[in-house]
Parts: sequence; structure tokens; C-alpha cells
Amino acid sequence: MDLTKLPKQFCENIAVALSKEYFVMSMLTGETGVTYALTPQHMKRLSQYIAYQIAEYEKQFGTITAEWTPNIQSPLQTKDIMDGGKDSNK
Repeated sequence: MDLTKLPKQFCENIAVALSKEYFVMSMLTGETGVTYALTPQHMKRLSQYIAYQIAEYEKQFGTITAEWTPNIQSPLQTKDIMDGGKDSNK
């Protein structure tokens, strides 16, 4: 497979939900997204792979400055999408 020929999109957001049996990860671009279901083992390997790639990047280009805070609520909520952005309280 030639990775240079695959279509590419800028991922604006990633959302993850979980249960005991699997993780569900959505990668969002504008108004579209792709959702994947992963076993816990696959999700763990994915996190290890991403950590490895970040470490390699930082060796080559320097430290990435970023802060992650859990439970930050997105300004765009599913209920907003479902009702077309209308305020359902009115």
C-alpha cells in the first residue's frame, strides 16, 4: 500500500468512549467523522504506538508543548447537532 496516495484529512477532534469490552474512538473532521471500535488490547497498543511516534518526533524536532485536561466540554454538543442548533428550552 502506498501511503502517499491515500486521501488525507485534518483531524479536528477525537472523542473516545469505553465499556468493559471495547473502546469506541471517533475522529472528527468538520461535520463528518469516522468511528472505530477497538479491543482494550488494541487501544493499549495504539496508545503505545502514538507515544513512540511522539518521542521520535521530539527527538528530531524538539519538545511539543501541549496540555491535555480531562472533562473539557466541547462547545459543540451532540444535542446541538441533533436539533439543528436550535435551543430546545424555548
